[in-house]
Amino acid sequence: MSHTPTEFLHQVNMHLPAELLAQMQQAWLVRQENFAPTLVVSRPTDTESISVTGSSCALHCAHCNGHYLGAMTPLAALTEPADLHGRSCLISGGCTPEGKVPVAAALTKLAALKGNHRYNFHVGLVSEEEIKALAPLADVVSFDFVGDDVTIRETLKLHKQVADYVNCYRLLRRYCRKVVPHICIGLHGGKLSGEAQALALLQQEGLSQLVFIVLRPTPGTEYAHVQPPDLAQVARFFCTARLALPKTPLILGCMRPGGSYRQTLDLLALACGLNGIVQPAPAAVHMATDWNLKIQATKECCAF
Repeated sequence: MSHTPTEFLHQVNMHLPAELLAQMQQAWLVRQENFAPTLVVSRPTDTESISVTGSSCALHCAHCNGHYLGAMTPLAALTEPADLHGRSCLISGGCTPEGKVPVAAALTKLAALKGNHRYNFHVGLVSEEEIKALAPLADVVSFDFVGDDVTIRETLKLHKQVADYVNCYRLLRRYCRKVVPHICIGLHGGKLSGEAQALALLQQEGLSQLVFIVLRPTPGTEYAHVQPPDLAQVARFFCTARLALPKTPLILGCMRPGGSYRQTLDLLALACGLNGIVQPAPAAVHMATDWNLKIQATKECCAF
C-alpha cells in the first residue's frame, strides 16, 4: 500500500506535529510488516450484556457512577438458556467496595444458563479463589488495567494500588484460557496519567491482545463535563503501543466519545496501525477500503 497516515488529515482539518506524523508513519509500517491487510470491524449485536448485580454498584466512580448498568440485562431476569440472545454474553455488573464484580455468587446460575453460549467475564479485582471458580466458565476474561495509583484513588474511589492490578492480572492469566486487558485512555478526568505505565507493565507481563477505550464524559457523573483526552495525545499513545507491541493485535473498543470526536478518533486509530475498531465511524471504514484493507466483520464482542 502506498498510502500514508497523513493523507486523511485534510479530511478532518487536523494539524499534527511533524514528529507525531513521523511516528504515525512508523507505526503504520510496523502494522504492514506484521499483519495481513485487514481491519476487524466488530458490531457486537450477537453479544448480550448481562449484569450480575442489576443496576446496583457500591462504587461511585467519577467516570461511570453505575450509568451503564441500566442498559444491561439483569441476571435475575434470566431463567434458562433460551432467554439469552445471540451467541455470546458479556458477564459484568456493579462492583463491591473492594473493586470486584461479584460474579462468584452467580456462577451456579451462569453455568446452568450457558448452553452453547460463550462467556466474556468482566471481573475487576477478584481473588485467586474466585478466579479458580470462574475459570471453567470463562471463554474470555476482560480486565481493566490501571497504571496510576492516583487515578485508582481519585477516579475509581478505591484504596488499591497498581500492584493489585498487576497481581490480579497475573492470576487471571495463570488460570483462565484467555485474558484481554483493557486500557482506558484519559481515565483521570480526560488527562493521560498512567497509560504509559500500564502499557509497559502489560508488555512486561505478556499479552495476546489489547483493547483501548477512551474516557466518555457521562451524564450524572463527576466527569460529566470534562473534555475527552486530547486527540493528538491519544494518537501518540496509539503509536507508542503499536511500536512497543509490533505483533500484538490492538483494538479500539466500544466505550469512547461520540460525534466528531469519535470520527477523528477512529481515523487516527486506523492511521496509527490498530487492527480493529468496534462500531467504527463510516469514515474509518471508507478510509480502510480506500487503503485496500479487507474488512473482517464480526457480530460479537471484540474480546472474543
